[in-house]
Amino acid sequence: MDSMSQNQRLEYLVNAFKADSAEYKGLPTPPGTEGRRRVLRSLMNIRMPGRMDDTVLSVQDAYLQERIRENGIVTLSDIPPIEGLISLWQGDITRLAVDAIVNAANSQMLGCFVPMHTCIDNCIHTFAGVQLRAECDRQMRLLRAKFGEDYEQPTAVPMLTDAYNLPAKKVIHIVGPIVYGELTPALEQDLADCYARTLDLCAENGLRSVAFCCISTGVFHFPPERAAEIAVTTVRQWLSAHDGAMDRVIFNVFSDKDRDLYEQYFKQTKA
Repeated sequence: MDSMSQNQRLEYLVNAFKADSAEYKGLPTPPGTEGRRRVLRSLMNIRMPGRMDDTVLSVQDAYLQERIRENGIVTLSDIPPIEGLISLWQGDITRLAVDAIVNAANSQMLGCFVPMHTCIDNCIHTFAGVQLRAECDRQMRLLRAKFGEDYEQPTAVPMLTDAYNLPAKKVIHIVGPIVYGELTPALEQDLADCYARTLDLCAENGLRSVAFCCISTGVFHFPPERAAEIAVTTVRQWLSAHDGAMDRVIFNVFSDKDRDLYEQYFKQTKA
């Protein structure tokens, strides 16, 4: 299997994941590379947590690691600080070779099941591999055994997992606050707690570099402008109170709009 080309791995994995699926065994396979990539990602996205053949996992790992190398791995030396130990970086969080990346999770903590969805939860689970969903499921089963079958992960309580095929060492999954209507002080405090408790978890586990996504600003509807203010303020305060605990904290943004929001807030509040 080690001698397989990337195209051979892709074809093998499409067939293996189709065979693993009771519903999509007969799914036609597109002839082109991009179509096959979409089918493979979709089958990975919808797969429920559970054991998979070790040979399939080995090919999956080799395939995903090569895909990430093709996308380009980004290290801390590639990201200049914008202020002290804080950096702002625009791009795909799955490319970052840091101690931990932060995933904006939902309360079920199993990743996004929507095929090809563009949310960060989907991207992280896709490029980590199916082992990540399996680990999240194991942790949630333990928590349900302790707290009851209806247990869901509370807002602002981080969960630490391995990162598997990602260049990061760990993934920190956290459920951000959902804004259904008016933004309240309680929701603002919940978002601040997401950042502070994630940094607490990093310090407890010797994780000295972390990349935060824009927590809650997508389908959870937290206003992006206020979210950026809370994120920066909370991280500044935490770093001031925990001197020497971190080497770098990265705010990872994807859109030009979010990058501009953070840049403007740093300029407006520069010490």
